[in-house]
Amino acid sequence: MAKDKSGAPQYTEDSIKTLSSLEHIRLRTGMYIGRIGDGSNPDDGVYVLLKEIIDNAVDEFIMGNGKKIDIKIDNNLISVRDYGRGIPLGKVIECVSVINTGAKYNDEVFQFSVGLNGVGTKAVNALASHFKVISYRDGDFFEAVFSRGKQVSHKKGKAASAHDGTYVEFEPDPEIFTEFSVNPEYVEQRLRNYAYLNQGLRLIFNGQTFESKNGLPDLLTAEVGESAVYPIGHYRTKLLEFAFTHTANYGETYFSFVNGQYTSDGGTHLSAFREGILKGINEFFKSDFNGLDVREGVSAAIAVKLKSPVFESQTKNKLGNTEIKSWVVGEVKSGVVDFLHKNVESSRLLQTKILANERLRKELNAVKKDAKEAAKRIEIHNPNLKDCKFHLGDPKHGEETMIFLTEGLSAAGSIVSSRDVLRQAIFTLRGKPQNCYGRNRTAVYENEELYNLMMALRIEEDLENLRYNKIIIATDADVDGFHIRNLLMTFFLNYFEELVIAGHVYILETPLFRVRNKKETRYCYSEKERTRAENDLSDPEITRFKGLGEISPAEFKQFIGENIRLIKVDVKSIKGVPQTLDFYMGKNTPERRTFIMENLVA
Repeated sequence: MAKDKSGAPQYTEDSIKTLSSLEHIRLRTGMYIGRIGDGSNPDDGVYVLLKEIIDNAVDEFIMGNGKKIDIKIDNNLISVRDYGRGIPLGKVIECVSVINTGAKYNDEVFQFSVGLNGVGTKAVNALASHFKVISYRDGDFFEAVFSRGKQVSHKKGKAASAHDGTYVEFEPDPEIFTEFSVNPEYVEQRLRNYAYLNQGLRLIFNGQTFESKNGLPDLLTAEVGESAVYPIGHYRTKLLEFAFTHTANYGETYFSFVNGQYTSDGGTHLSAFREGILKGINEFFKSDFNGLDVREGVSAAIAVKLKSPVFESQTKNKLGNTEIKSWVVGEVKSGVVDFLHKNVESSRLLQTKILANERLRKELNAVKKDAKEAAKRIEIHNPNLKDCKFHLGDPKHGEETMIFLTEGLSAAGSIVSSRDVLRQAIFTLRGKPQNCYGRNRTAVYENEELYNLMMALRIEEDLENLRYNKIIIATDADVDGFHIRNLLMTFFLNYFEELVIAGHVYILETPLFRVRNKKETRYCYSEKERTRAENDLSDPEITRFKGLGEISPAEFKQFIGENIRLIKVDVKSIKGVPQTLDFYMGKNTPERRTFIMENLVA
């Protein structure tokens, strides 16, 4: 390539490149499927690929075609067979390989599609080393095979299957998905959601069947179990469905969906639901209850269907359609009033719950009053917090913001010196935080450190003002570090469970070993990685990192930058949280002592 006088490559006509759509998907994978990952996180790319294919099959069901979807995963080969209409035979190749080609632009054919605007299946095709699609229609079939988006073969003829529909199989490309494995639990959870949202649809995954008779009430039953204060309320129309109850838990817990897509960060439909449930309850009781008292302990699921959903990011975590607010508020209000009129005992139990919440809030206000002066000081300077410039809600960088919760000044020092000051904040713990399990919410206001943490995150009232997209627990990989990690997770699960449910809490993985020689340095996160590095490098020098403070800022920068390794804190089911916290963080029972003794590592 020609160079200019300074030795840099010249910027000429030859510098301009035109990529095909599929080449662009492979080159800029993150723009289409988000993170690639290794399958250890439910948001990793392999699950996005699977979702895009299943979404197409579910869209067929929504339009009244086919009541069953077969999903199989055998090693790295993934297949999905639906029993819908099948892709028109003459358009099979275009529908899976040409961007902006598909029937989802036609509202008469697909009214409530979730798809990636005609990109989804094409992205799967481009990112698969092997991709096969077969369409069955009216006794005929058309099959096309691709590799990395390029067509390998095609054929057509009479179909052996008597059922119309589409079959897709693919294998994620090892050039892009270098190391991954599929966690069946993540797939199963997604399929459960599909079943809850589509009554009458049967999804069969490797022989296991997922279906729901009652819709969203089944979701809440699975999540809250017997902890519901009153039987679950349910309302459903063609475009809106919601279910709700209250539990004894702190905070608000919501599961919100748009066209079958789980919106972990909510959006306008969830805001409208929260407003609608308040208005409905106040209208029924002819009262003016405070919104905090009405929603404290609420557990609800809401699903809307929209012809033109507008999401605030490619990953579709938050809905942005403002025009639906008045419609959703009105429908929810009407549905809540109707439920309470028809269920007298439930309305009585709900009123009792609201009045109990009101008493607790007034007790808290007395404690809050004592903390007001501290709050004013913290607004100006939180002694534990080193903030970043941007925060969640910033249109350009909000999704990239994160806060590290570290133990001690030495660990914080390494992160402070190596962080990105625009997007990475640090909250330093001065020691082991208080064990919050079994304590009411006044404990947060009576403990300076926990109070400072709550104020730093801006989650005192609700998640609307959350300042960081990711809350990252960054502790040493030793006994004390694990203890602090458990205490922090107890804090979040006890008081701010919705923060965890929404997927904002993570654990930072840092290397345990550095293996190096004169030519190469490798950082290892496990004994297995260390052994592999020892075998690969000649005359290696091995360093065992005992704590984050031992890692130099120059090294630490590598571990919190582009290649940061995070483990999302996931909750399989809300109803299991109290039992888990009680076992690990409650009284020192004989059962827990036995568990510890049986699981000690020599």
